[in-house]
Amino acid sequence: MSEPRPERDTVLHSWCVQDHWNAPTVVGGEGAHFFTADGRSILDFSSQSECSNLGHQHPAVVAAIREQAGRLCYIANAWGAEPRARLAEALLEKSGFEGGRVYFTLGGADANEHAVKFARQAARKPRGLVVTRADRSYHGASYATMALSGDTRTREMADPAQFGVVHAPPPYAYRCAANRAADDANGAAAGCDGRCATGCVAHVEAVIARHGAAQVAGVLMETDSGTNGIVAPDAYWPALREVTRRHGVLLIADEVMSGFGRCGEWFAWQRHGEAGRPDIMTLAKGLTGAHIPLGAVVVSREVAAALEHEMLFTGLTYCGHPLACAAGLAAVDAYEREDLIVRSRRLGAAMLDALRTMQQRHPVIGDVRGGHGLFAVLELVRDRETREPIAQWPALAPSLAALVKAGLDAGVSFAVRGNLVLLAPPLVIGERDLADALTLLDRLLDDVDRAAGHAPPASRSAAP
Repeated sequence: MSEPRPERDTVLHSWCVQDHWNAPTVVGGEGAHFFTADGRSILDFSSQSECSNLGHQHPAVVAAIREQAGRLCYIANAWGAEPRARLAEALLEKSGFEGGRVYFTLGGADANEHAVKFARQAARKPRGLVVTRADRSYHGASYATMALSGDTRTREMADPAQFGVVHAPPPYAYRCAANRAADDANGAAAGCDGRCATGCVAHVEAVIARHGAAQVAGVLMETDSGTNGIVAPDAYWPALREVTRRHGVLLIADEVMSGFGRCGEWFAWQRHGEAGRPDIMTLAKGLTGAHIPLGAVVVSREVAAALEHEMLFTGLTYCGHPLACAAGLAAVDAYEREDLIVRSRRLGAAMLDALRTMQQRHPVIGDVRGGHGLFAVLELVRDRETREPIAQWPALAPSLAALVKAGLDAGVSFAVRGNLVLLAPPLVIGERDLADALTLLDRLLDDVDRAAGHAPPASRSAAP
């Protein structure tokens, strides 16, 4: 068999200029590492697209896929399938959505589209409006989910009004003008929970009031954001839940990135207990640990009851695919059996401590966000006082492109965007690997300091 043509000549790749793509070929992986065709082992410090929560080639998930493939690869959604039923039951149990239902999709984008569809049908508002964030939000790359998003990559591709979407400002506490007077000397946003949460939720309520609650079917928000780098103040989500409930508007939690231990709970809203429970939540990514594509929409008892006696006008050929559901069931079991939700919380706290120590020594670190689990964001600035970013969003700072290259040369894959460093290693990462990667990041930030006009630090902290 002849050698294949280079992939860059035959494949269209996501979110890049095609003639700029030139990535190495990956041939395998184990745990938090993946292996390239040229023999390198790379520590995956972003879990790929923040989805390989279980690392690469988790043996229990691989075994479940093999076993299911030996019994039944596919049956249409019109028929029952044991792994589909078992996974739905597990998701309802982990979320506490007793009496609810699960609709399986192929990934996060179609999960969000279906969540909006179900919200409109359950609310008896077939053309009802959906409120989302005007900036720093991402719900997918289909036309409908581009309209739902506030991401700079999607704004020119879809008209929100065409899809019944209206926008409210995001809870971007670090750059919220109302917080500046209370910020501490090192530039970290201090005391922002009350003002930023109250103010941003008030904007959502104002949007609902302006259009009338009778015309609004739902509010769709990421519980914790992903590559847009926003982690909302702790008071934000419960306040949003209270406002939507008071106005009779369904709350949809986009947990595609934040679910399955990434933010220290099964689902990020659970950090707030019943005060944060949404009516609908969407899942993907960590649902199978990215071993096989699968998404899901989980609806509450009340939403399920509203849909029970009506035609559900939707369908996907591969929804609830038995192979994918078997992988999802094995993934849920692995998270539980290996206590990875608690482990994410513990290692996330250590990672946050290390990053805050770095912030004390690196003037280029303006803000450190996250820390609920193994997810954190560094926002890099030229000047802490003015908070001028090292690159204007969404342009990638050249010094961060250099950091990524230097990291790969040293065997670690870091994720960056604009002026952000996004840290989301697999939940199975070894503690030594975590410490070594953070030590490497600390060293690489010296060059980012220099590029921003700062002197590098004179001393280093101990590894976490």
